[in-house]
Amino acid sequence: MTATRQRRGLDALFAPRGIAVVGASRNSRKLGAAMARSLGGFAERGGNLALVNGSDDTMYGSVGAAAVDGPVDLAMICVPAAACPWVLADAAKAGVGAAVICGGGFGETGAPGLRYEQELAAVVAETGVRLLGPNTSGFLAPHAGVTASFVPGVAEVRPGRVAVVAASGGVNHALAFLLAEAGHGVSLAVGLGNAVDVSAPDVLDHLADDAETGAVALHVESVADGPRLVAAVRRLTARTPVVALVVGRHDIGAFAASHTGALATSWRITRAALAQAGAVVVDDERELVDAVGALAVTRARPARDAGAGVVTAQAGPGLLVLDDLRGRGVRVPELRSSTQDTLARLLPPLTFQRNPVDTGRPGPELGRILRAVATDPEVDVLAAYALHEPAAVDLVAAAKETRTLDVPMVFGVGGTGADVVRDRRALLDAGIAVATDPRGVAAAVGALVADARARARTHRHEPTGPVPTGIIGAYDENQAKHLLDRLGVTTPARRACASRTQAHAALADLGGPVAVKVLDATVLHKTEIGGVHLGITTPAELDAAVDAIDADRYLVEKMAPSGVDLVLGARRDPVFGPIVLFGLGGTTAEALADVTVRLAPLSPAEAEEMPGELAGRALLDGWRGGPVLDTAALGRIVAMLGDLLVANPALVEIEVNPLRLTTTGLIALDAVLVTRRVPREASDAHPDQ
Repeated sequence: MTATRQRRGLDALFAPRGIAVVGASRNSRKLGAAMARSLGGFAERGGNLALVNGSDDTMYGSVGAAAVDGPVDLAMICVPAAACPWVLADAAKAGVGAAVICGGGFGETGAPGLRYEQELAAVVAETGVRLLGPNTSGFLAPHAGVTASFVPGVAEVRPGRVAVVAASGGVNHALAFLLAEAGHGVSLAVGLGNAVDVSAPDVLDHLADDAETGAVALHVESVADGPRLVAAVRRLTARTPVVALVVGRHDIGAFAASHTGALATSWRITRAALAQAGAVVVDDERELVDAVGALAVTRARPARDAGAGVVTAQAGPGLLVLDDLRGRGVRVPELRSSTQDTLARLLPPLTFQRNPVDTGRPGPELGRILRAVATDPEVDVLAAYALHEPAAVDLVAAAKETRTLDVPMVFGVGGTGADVVRDRRALLDAGIAVATDPRGVAAAVGALVADARARARTHRHEPTGPVPTGIIGAYDENQAKHLLDRLGVTTPARRACASRTQAHAALADLGGPVAVKVLDATVLHKTEIGGVHLGITTPAELDAAVDAIDADRYLVEKMAPSGVDLVLGARRDPVFGPIVLFGLGGTTAEALADVTVRLAPLSPAEAEEMPGELAGRALLDGWRGGPVLDTAALGRIVAMLGDLLVANPALVEIEVNPLRLTTTGLIALDAVLVTRRVPREASDAHPDQ
């Protein structure tokens, strides 16, 4: 065989002309028998289905023999793990373009199984065959009539507009079933399994050209290549919305030497990276279904701060919708006076009409009410909820009165029974997103708004200006702050001291109160070893601090005014590369974990949005007479730190904690800079020494 072959597309996998089931069996309990049954519908539609089992004379002895009688693009391999590598190689030799291995016993089991995975990877590299799995329950391609799964009931999932790309085969099927229950069909549903070859970016790139797919549900457990996943999501969301669910909220992360490392867990970084790439990020599978279902049928105009109009036929559910929307940061603006005048002519005087709009028990005027709210200039998305009361109002007809407007609607229809299911389906067919409960309405509206925000964002990075380069070697706090000074970040007046005499001169020069700190590049957390003494005003206090620290070098630094302590960091993530982190800081930063993350490089405008994502953001807006954050100034600093990291390959991390917000602006009270080791001759020069 030749060296690594060129990677093929995925048409042979998801749109095959013929399929061979290798390991087919007459024993109904075996995997090969279940797979053959599932693929019966493919044969009924005219596809070539070949059963392969060298021990059964009624079946083909090999994939090559099957290919003589008809095209075979896909091999479903249902044999023990040890036999899979040579079966895959044999199928590739026969001209098969893709294969699926559903069985387990590979890398997930340890050393022996990992060897089989490595052998599979070698076959893929040598032949160019595309491999889904191993350790997956397969995939569904309803439009192509392919049910390549051994799970009972999946054949009942109808064709539709939602694609599922899941790390787990089990989650893939769970989402497909939840979508079906919500009235949505599936264009493609893929469980990646161990992803020896076909990975999430491969499938996302395939879907970018799929006219049958209106939105993609992405389930992520781990990421092997962060930049490639981000690039794939960014390409896809330019045309097709993506909703992502990332597993691992309670990941405490690997041991890290800094606050930034401990706070920037893989879960947090993955969510931030996907959102920055344009995906809508959700918290659980129910929210995923509501969000992707809405985006599959409608999409709001790009808007940085889209407003939602809320119309409810019952006050209680309307309050639930309103509360949930505000928790998601969705703006619910007061309607214009002209809109309220229109509503006043349609509604009883005691109903609330400013937004949300409470109609009371709905009647024939509901359609005109929905239309009036949707045409308000402040409204970009319309949320509606009503119980199914056909004797009072035709909900489908009322909703359709807004179809000519460029404002998408999510209609929550409460109730049970065949008539309710029928009306929900009619709304979907009319291009109106549907939910079954108030929380679902809010989740769907939140997704439409998040998608509109993402599309309004510009991804073009414009450097903040020249940044220092050639950063190598060890930096103590004073040297790190000199670097911040060069970037335009305010730092306190200070003196580096190598003796008690120099420390006393610094106190006399700076004036009290001062902070006295150990000055050692190897000490990252000075407070934890008693290396920081604050509020020093007299020579006697200074002597006591110097005696307590007992070090070779000290930093004597002017104390900063009180304010709000923040954390700002930039580091190299092993999966996604350069990132920046911002949040509430100080010694309790890790306990609070109120932070937000972005990939670097990023523009100041992107960075400027970060404070708005913090739970404690009110502290940055003059809380109880406190200081107000200049978000534009912060955006420039964050973007510049990202540029600094990108421009210096030896720079591993730089952290400012605390970065204090005062009435006069931001001031860096502590700074830690970490570089990777470089050859001795390269480390002789230090740009800040």
